[in-house]
Amino acid sequence: MSDQKSRLDNHYDTYRRDSRQDDLMRELVVQTFEGYLNATGRGLELGCSDGYMSEMLSSRMASLDVIEGSARFIEEARGRQLQNTRFHHQLFEDYQPDRPFDYVFASYILTHIEEPARLFAMIRRALASDGLLFVVVPNARAISRQLALHMGLIDDLKGLTPNDLDHGHCRTFDRVDLNRMLAAHGFNAIDQGGIMLKPLADFQVDALYRNQMLNRSHVEGMYRLGREYPDLCSAIYCVCQLAGSN
Repeated sequence: MSDQKSRLDNHYDTYRRDSRQDDLMRELVVQTFEGYLNATGRGLELGCSDGYMSEMLSSRMASLDVIEGSARFIEEARGRQLQNTRFHHQLFEDYQPDRPFDYVFASYILTHIEEPARLFAMIRRALASDGLLFVVVPNARAISRQLALHMGLIDDLKGLTPNDLDHGHCRTFDRVDLNRMLAAHGFNAIDQGGIMLKPLADFQVDALYRNQMLNRSHVEGMYRLGREYPDLCSAIYCVCQLAGSN
């Protein structure tokens, strides 16, 4: 297990901190989910990276617990001094919840998981019977990825690119793949869709932000457009309940 934690620490060095697009996507994820959140709720976040999303989530609920396998990411996230947040330096599969959670957030996590059965077993233990699981994954059928395919930059929409491998990804998802995995591990989707329709790669969109060729109005427009064309979005999401819950 220590080898896995060391590997996660190594990903700290490849994590991009200067991407406005990355920050905007996390803001839009929270915007998408916040209608389901209650200020008295208890949340469990799987992975925190630099803590940017943890900070947004913690301000929308009574308490937040964060499981993170990289000590370096925890150190950075703790620098945000979130008063209602506890950090656990553990692998997701090893976490033993000491309370039921109203919400579990698995944002950009499933692409990293080699053994999903163990992860979902932990989530089922952690989630209250009427709780909600929020899942976000990059979309293998994103229009920007399809453009790369037609440009000859990649040869398989679901293949792992060098960038995917550099960030520790071991699988890709489209909406059908995601729904099948969730159903196979005991969850029913009550809401699903796409987050932001953008035609270009993140580094290209970042350049447009820096040059002030894109602004917040464009972002909101691409977000709303993504609600109409979810299968072409940058990311796809599901809001889930335990199978059999009301």
